[in-house]
Amino acid sequence: MKLSIFENSNCLLNRRNRVQFLATFLVNISTFAHGVGIGWMSTVMRDLQSPDSPLNFAVFVEEISWIGSLLGIGSIIGNLLAGFLQDRIGRKPVLYALAVPYVFFWLLSYSAQSVEYLYLGRLLAGITGGGGYIVLPIFISEISDAKIRGRLGSMVMLSVNIGVMVGYIISTNVGYFTVPFCVIPLPICYFIGNLFLPETPFYLITKGKFTAAEKSFRFYKNIKENDNSSMMEFEEIKMKMCKEQALKMNSFNYKDFANQLFRAYATSLVLLLCNQFTGTFCFTTYMTDIFEISHTTLDVGMCTIIIGAVQIIGTITTILLCDRYGRKVLLKLSSLGASICLAAFGFYIYFAERYDLSAIDWLPVVLLALEIFLCHIGLVGVFFVVLVEAMPARIRSVATSTFIVILSILVFFTLKIFPLCISYWGLAITMWAASCVGLFGFIYFSLFFIETKGKSMLDN
Repeated sequence: MKLSIFENSNCLLNRRNRVQFLATFLVNISTFAHGVGIGWMSTVMRDLQSPDSPLNFAVFVEEISWIGSLLGIGSIIGNLLAGFLQDRIGRKPVLYALAVPYVFFWLLSYSAQSVEYLYLGRLLAGITGGGGYIVLPIFISEISDAKIRGRLGSMVMLSVNIGVMVGYIISTNVGYFTVPFCVIPLPICYFIGNLFLPETPFYLITKGKFTAAEKSFRFYKNIKENDNSSMMEFEEIKMKMCKEQALKMNSFNYKDFANQLFRAYATSLVLLLCNQFTGTFCFTTYMTDIFEISHTTLDVGMCTIIIGAVQIIGTITTILLCDRYGRKVLLKLSSLGASICLAAFGFYIYFAERYDLSAIDWLPVVLLALEIFLCHIGLVGVFFVVLVEAMPARIRSVATSTFIVILSILVFFTLKIFPLCISYWGLAITMWAASCVGLFGFIYFSLFFIETKGKSMLDN
C-alpha cells in the first residue's frame, strides 16, 4: 500500500515532525516581527530626510547612518546577553525576553520627539534581533530531527525576509503613526504562543532534570505515553550527553577553541565574511538609496517590494533544497552567483554614469534581484544551519554564540561604512569589492568545506 504524503518521514507534517514544525513557527513570530521593523525603517529613513518627513524634527545623513548601524550595536548586546543566559537560565526564558525590547522599539518610534528616540528604539530592536539569532538556531536544532533540521533552521531567515517585505509594503501604504499599533500585537502573540512550549530536552538533560527532559522529548517528537519503544533514542541521547558533560567538566579549557576542529572555525569565519561583505544586509537596509543612485526610472518603492519578494523566494528555495542536496552545493552556487551579479551590477553603474543606458534601466533591478536570490539560497538561507552544525557538540553553544557576536560586530561595521563607501568610492567600486568577497567564498567552499547534512547534534 502506498504511503500518504503525511506518513513520509521527511514531511514536515508527519506525525513525528508536526510539533517541531509548529514550535518553529511559533518562535519565528519574533523573527518575522524583527523583519517588519527592518523593512519599515529602510523606507522610513529615506522619508525622514525629505521635506515630507512624518516627524517634526530634521534628520541628517550622519544621523541616518547611526540609525542604520545602531541595529548592529544592539545585536551585539543581544548576542552577549542571550549567549550568557541561555546556558544558565535556559532557552525558554531568553525566548520570552525577546518580546520586551521589541515592544519598546515601536513605542519609541511612535512617540519620537528627537533623533535620540530613534537611536534608542533601533538599539532595542537590535537587542531583540541579536538575542534571537543566538537562541533560536540553538532551540530549533535541539528540538528537531536531523532529517528536517535544515528546513526548520532555514525558517529563521524565511521569517525575517517575509517580515522585511511586509515592512516595505506597509511603509509605503500605511501612515507612520498607524504602523506601531499594527505590529505591537505580534510580540504579544509570540509571548503567549511560547507559554505552551516546554524547555528543550537537551538543556534539561544538561541540568540533570531527566523526568522533565523525557516529557519534553515526548512532546516535541509527538510520542504517546504508552509508546516506550520510541524512547530508546532518548535514552541514547541522555547517555551520550551525560558522558559529554563528564568529559567537559574534567577537560574543557581554552584549547577546545584553539585546537579542536580548526576547520569548523575557519568555515564559520568565511561564512560570516561572505554573509556580510557580499552586501546582502546592507542592500536590505539601504535598498531605496541604492535604487535612487542606480539610474533606474522605475518606481523605487515597487523595486524595493520586488526585492523583498525575491528574498522570500530564495529562502523558500533553500528550505526545499538544503535537506535534499546538502549545504555545500548551495554555498558554492550562492557565493559564485552573487560574485558574478555584483560584478555585473558594478559595470552597469560604471557605464551608466558615462553613457545613456535608459533603454535598459530595468537591468539594475534584475541584477540586484538575482544577486539577492542567489545569496538567500546559500550564504543567508543556510547560514544559521551550517553555523550550528559545523561546531563540535562540546562547545556548540559557546562557540556559536561567539561567532554570532562577531556577526553582529560585522553588521554594525558594514552598515556604518556602506553609505560612506558609496560616498567616497562610488557604487560601482563598492559592488566590485563585494564581488571579490563572494569569489573568495566560492574558492573556500569548493576546496575546504565539509558537508554537514545529516550530522548528529551529539557529534564532535
